[in-house]
Amino acid sequence: MSGSRSSVRAQGDQKARIGLAYGIMAVALLLVGAYFGWNYMLSILLFCIVSAIMSLGVNIQWGYAGLFNAGIMGFTALGGLTAVLVSYMPVTEAWVAAGVWPWAFFASMLISIIIGVAALRLMPKGRNRLWVVGLVAFVGFFVSRWFYFQATPLIEAVNPAGTGFLGGLGIYDWPILSLIPGWALIGSLIVFLLGGVVAAGAAFLIGKLTLGLRADYLAIATLGISEIVIFFLKNEEWLTRGVKNVTTLPRPITQPVDLIEAAWFQNFVNGWFGGAYTDEQLRSAASLVVKLGYVALFSLVLLVIFVLAQRALNSPWGRMMRAIRDNEVSANAMGKNIVGRHLEVFVLGSAVVGIAGAMLTTVVGQFTPTEYIPLRFTFLIWVMVIVGGSGNNFGSVLGGFLIWFVWILAEPLGGSFMNWATTSAIFFVLPSIQDLNATLAQHLVDVAPQIRLMLMGIVLLLVLRFSPSGILPEVVPGRVSK
Repeated sequence: MSGSRSSVRAQGDQKARIGLAYGIMAVALLLVGAYFGWNYMLSILLFCIVSAIMSLGVNIQWGYAGLFNAGIMGFTALGGLTAVLVSYMPVTEAWVAAGVWPWAFFASMLISIIIGVAALRLMPKGRNRLWVVGLVAFVGFFVSRWFYFQATPLIEAVNPAGTGFLGGLGIYDWPILSLIPGWALIGSLIVFLLGGVVAAGAAFLIGKLTLGLRADYLAIATLGISEIVIFFLKNEEWLTRGVKNVTTLPRPITQPVDLIEAAWFQNFVNGWFGGAYTDEQLRSAASLVVKLGYVALFSLVLLVIFVLAQRALNSPWGRMMRAIRDNEVSANAMGKNIVGRHLEVFVLGSAVVGIAGAMLTTVVGQFTPTEYIPLRFTFLIWVMVIVGGSGNNFGSVLGGFLIWFVWILAEPLGGSFMNWATTSAIFFVLPSIQDLNATLAQHLVDVAPQIRLMLMGIVLLLVLRFSPSGILPEVVPGRVSK
């Protein structure tokens, strides 16, 4: 009876803590809107939502099953690449210039995979099967490679400054589907979903290779594979344009420039400002409306993923995953397939990260492979999960919001603080070393943008010191969280 009462009390305390934490976060966002402007606040909110989705994906892997995935940026980049390949219009000139070579390349790869898989399944285990599969892989690699080197120079030579790649499917402009009302929004949801599917497929292949490893080796392996994915995206110009970047991606919501020219919007702004408005006010209102549309769309995606994650966590499957996380030996003794369950959760978490990657590329409107820095941003996502509270979906979402909020505001606020500090009378109190003070002041102003890295460390240390389980710790019946 006492255990039941303590569990109910813990859940009640958790609800109060959730309400307080989210209330403070909402007030902080409102203060930013009031001080810096609502357009700036909505920009922060958009990326907070994307960060929260990434944090949820990592929490599914770490908080549910204890898997340390250091390759988050690789799956994010795959989701972003999928958004490009699905939404960007095909570059007809590149396809014409390349002729049959791309088709021969893809066909040779597919045939090699089919023959190799068939040999693995149909031939009995032994040396003969090993030799056959190795021979198929060897021949398939060099044949595909020959077709590849015939196709890529022809593709990349077509308007290299503007395109120089094959493009995508152009899903937003498909002739019949584009006539459906709201097809742009429906198409964007399809793009996000496909981003998750591609990331999940890659996670399945990676998981088959790495999930039998110990936790530290798993982290090293996933980080290495992430680096390989980023390297591929930077260098395969025929597919991604590489470091030239893919710009002007189609977006699901009308852009401010187009909205300004719409008569209905001009009438709306005219009524809002009482018949007198400036061009600056018109542009600001258009940007505000567009960002509100993105916030609504992204909030819907976050809500769906969150509800599904909560249902999974509270289901028998979720309880089984937590049991495996807490004691693999006991779970294995009970007949649970540890590697199989780990593969499931690894794929699910990576799919969520891939969805966030597709959303990020969509809202930015361009694909920039050099922006996917595994060590830097992987660390940031992990800080979100740890600070928010691993194993708790509410904590992961809060961590995504809080850490991105601090990360973005640290630069302008740090710069403002340094400017104030170095121009105050206190800083130059000793005239005899005024020249030294001036040099030091300039140095402090120059390095102010880097204060965000120090601030991330301070936030992480404070949370780990005073709330080791995170701001919103996981609540498990019979366990007391600190």
